[in-house]
Amino acid sequence: MSTSQNNLKKHKYLIAISHFSKFGPRSIRKIKASFKDIKDAFYASEQKLESIGIPEKIAKEFVLKRNEINPDKILEILQKENIDFISSDDKNFPALLKETIIHPEVLYYKGDFNICHTNCIAIVGTRKITAYGKLVTEKITRELVQNDLTIVSGLALGVDTCAHLACLNNNGRTIAVLGTGINAGSIYPSQNKYLAEKITANGGLLISEFPLDTLPLKYNFPQRNRIISGLSLGTLVIEAGAKSGALITADFALEQNRDVFAIPGNIFSSASAGPNNLIKQGAKITTSTEEILESLNLEQINMQNESKKILPETKEEKKIMENLSHEPVHIDEIIRKLKEKPQTISSCLTIMEMKGMIKNIGGMKYIKIS
Repeated sequence: MSTSQNNLKKHKYLIAISHFSKFGPRSIRKIKASFKDIKDAFYASEQKLESIGIPEKIAKEFVLKRNEINPDKILEILQKENIDFISSDDKNFPALLKETIIHPEVLYYKGDFNICHTNCIAIVGTRKITAYGKLVTEKITRELVQNDLTIVSGLALGVDTCAHLACLNNNGRTIAVLGTGINAGSIYPSQNKYLAEKITANGGLLISEFPLDTLPLKYNFPQRNRIISGLSLGTLVIEAGAKSGALITADFALEQNRDVFAIPGNIFSSASAGPNNLIKQGAKITTSTEEILESLNLEQINMQNESKKILPETKEEKKIMENLSHEPVHIDEIIRKLKEKPQTISSCLTIMEMKGMIKNIGGMKYIKIS
């Protein structure tokens, strides 16, 4: 029997109990503290459950519903999908997360759980990411990865997806915290099922406190946001509307005594309203990766990575880099300024993009990324 199978068997009845949706972290904590053998809790009477502080209505509903919960069947599905499980009592449970007031009592996961013990930073934001937000997310994610940080986000569309992808594209570690079940049929949004598979295939991690087949219910996502911030040394908000869920993550980070960073944006853009308001409220205005590293006392790592920057190798590359910034420049403008043949510039731009020095953001417009 594998280590994973042994672990699942060990937690068999705790896993079964967590599949009753009315048992949240507080109820599970009471159960774990009151029963030496969790199997006894699973088969406990309504009166016994009430005696440890479970509300009468919930205790009664659990006793009625538990016949529908098949512990052995659940373990079979977990094993089939390579999903593992950890309790907050286990020594490998993330220390940072356990420090939080209402930490999850159970976590389902798929992938390399050990990356929870690395230096993590959360990157969150709007689902309706702008071109500006995409550029910022890709740049800062890449530089954080180069400084050996693990990127935590929520697998949502927009900023979350951009951060996960930028991390993977730069051979980094990323953790996706789900607001649904972790089994393949529950991944949300469905457009990101491939991204979820790519994350685990490349040494990353999917985690959720929600049991198998949990639907993407609206109230699950604010709840999962405390895990995103709880795993992280700090939370960076890239873009967010005035009432974005990303701001809930920022609020959790503050409650957990973690740093909150915000990227300032155009005052006329609704996507910048959230971070701009956070800055007014005391979040750390952030315009560079160095500011994040310094705030987290990780500047030494940054200094070690300065030597990794890709330098121009030819005079053409040097001239192009001198004429590019993080603002998009059209190829025609580059040709006009450098007074070189279009074929020469086009070829050089292609090579530089392959090297990771620049990026074509569409419409033959280029930005510097090195």
